[in-house]
Amino acid sequence: MTDIVIIGAGTAGLTAAIYALRAGKSALILEQETFGGQIALSPNVENYPGIKAISGSELATALLSQAMDLGAEVELGRATEIRDNGTTKTVVTEDGVYECGAVIIATGARHRHLGVEREEELTGAGVSYCAICDGAFFKGKRTAVVGGGSTAVQDALHLSAYCSEVVLIHRRAEFRAEPRELEKLRGRMNIRILTDAVVTGLTGTPFLTGLELRNVLTGETAQLPVDGLFIAVGQVPDNEAYRQVVRLDDTGYIIADESCETGTPGIYAAGDCRTKTVRQLTTAAADGSIAATAACRWLG
Repeated sequence: MTDIVIIGAGTAGLTAAIYALRAGKSALILEQETFGGQIALSPNVENYPGIKAISGSELATALLSQAMDLGAEVELGRATEIRDNGTTKTVVTEDGVYECGAVIIATGARHRHLGVEREEELTGAGVSYCAICDGAFFKGKRTAVVGGGSTAVQDALHLSAYCSEVVLIHRRAEFRAEPRELEKLRGRMNIRILTDAVVTGLTGTPFLTGLELRNVLTGETAQLPVDGLFIAVGQVPDNEAYRQVVRLDDTGYIIADESCETGTPGIYAAGDCRTKTVRQLTTAAADGSIAATAACRWLG
C-alpha cells in the first residue's frame, strides 16, 4: 500500500510528491494527460522566483525528474473515484485500484477555450490564457483580451502597462467586473473597449496577426490586427468524480482554504483545483508543500 496517492502531475502535485518523499513517505502520482500541467505548454516562464527564464516544458521536466529521483512512482491514468475507508483510502482509476493512507487531489483547472478554429495551433504563438505569465512578451505591441469578468478587466489593465494598445472584447454590453475596476479601465488611454462582439476566427502564420470579429447584434464582421490574444472566459475544474468525499462550490472547485484540508480527514486539495483567488505557479507549489506536510502529519 502506498502512503500517499497524488492525483495530478502539475506543479502542485509534483511539489507535493517531493515534500512527501523527503519526509520519508512513499508517493504514487497519477496523471491523465500532460506531466507538468498547463505550464508545460508555456514557451517561457519568467515569474518563478530564483529562475530568471525557463521554458514551461523544462520546468515541468525538472520537477518530474526531481520527484522520480526521490522515488516517486508515476502512472498514466484517470482517477474516477476516491473511497474514504477511514484510516485508509482507495483511488479507483480506469485501469486499476490503488490503496493508500492519504490522497492529495491536484487536478488543476483548465482554461475555458473560445472554440474557434486554429486556437490550439496558435497557443504559444500569440494566443495565451495568462496575461500575468505572458504579458511582458508583448511590450510595445497590440493585444486583445476576450472576456467580461474581473479576470478579463484585470488582464487588460495589466497589459496596458506593456502594450501600445489593448482592446477588451466582450460579447455583451455590460461587464461582470466591479465598478471600481471598470473605472480604472476607462481611465487608461491605451485601452479600447469593444462590446457586443465575439471572436470568430484567428489569422496569421506561424504567429497570430489578427482576429476576425462579428457583432452579435448586427451580424456585421470586421478584422482586428493584433499581435497577441489573451483569453479570459473562465476556467473549468475537473472534480466531479470526487464529489462523494469532498465538497464542491457552485463552479466545481473543491472547497479548501490555505490549509488545503477538504473536511475529509486524509484527503487534501492543492493547486488550481481548490477555491482560491490567485492561481499561479508559486501558489501551486505552496499548496503542494502544505498538502504534503498535512498528509504526512495525518499518516503519523
